[in-house]
Amino acid sequence: MTANKNALPLAGLETVYDALASAIDQAGPGKAELFLVKLALLNANALADARLFETHVQAALRDL
Repeated sequence: MTANKNALPLAGLETVYDALASAIDQAGPGKAELFLVKLALLNANALADARLFETHVQAALRDL
């Protein structure tokens, strides 16, 4: 993956991580997957680049 000059700084990533963890807890075990799919679709739409989204999907799958 190439570096993005518009990438969030570490503090921003920590804020996003905290918000995501809290939202997953709020959704609960029965709805966490549905929440993550909805969030991914909303972010894919905001990104407006299906190929870049697929690149991000593949990056997230690495080393699971």
